[in-house]
Amino acid sequence: MKTVKFLLNNSNVNVEVEDGETLLETLRNRFFLTGVKKGCEVGECGSCTVLINDIPTDSCLVLTALIDGKSILTIEGIAKNGELHPIQQAFIDEGAIQCGYCTPGMVLSSYSLLKKNPNPSTEEIKRSLSGNMCRCGAYVQVCNAVKRAGNIMENTHQE
Repeated sequence: MKTVKFLLNNSNVNVEVEDGETLLETLRNRFFLTGVKKGCEVGECGSCTVLINDIPTDSCLVLTALIDGKSILTIEGIAKNGELHPIQQAFIDEGAIQCGYCTPGMVLSSYSLLKKNPNPSTEEIKRSLSGNMCRCGAYVQVCNAVKRAGNIMENTHQE
C-alpha cells in the first residue's frame, strides 16, 4: 500500500492505494465518482477521461501512485454551486447527450480545449475530442455544443 496525496475536484485528498491500482479504480471504488466511466480499459474509448493538471487523460492507463501532488478534475467537479457548467448545459441544449456514457469524457476534453481556445474551429474540436468515442454517433451535436459553450464562456468570462 502507498499513500498518495493529490487535489481532487479542488479538494486535497489522501488515499492508500494498492500496487498497480489505476486512477480509474481509485476514483470509482475509493471516492465513488462514478461519472468516470469504465469502458475499454485500454485507452481507446475515452469514457474514463479525467483532467490531470488540465490535460485530458485516460484514467484507466494511469497508476494512482504516479499522481502524487497533481490536480485531478472529474465530471463531478466541473459544476459550481449546484449549477451546470456551460459545457454541460450546451451538451443538453444541443442534444449531444444520447446514452450519456461518453458524455463525461467529452465534456472534460471540451473543457480543456475551451480553456485554451474559446473559439475553436470544427477541425480543432474534432482533434481535441479524437480520444473520445461516441457509440451513438452524436458527433455533430457535440461539435455544436462545444461551439455554443465556447461562446457562452467567452461572453460571460467563465472558466
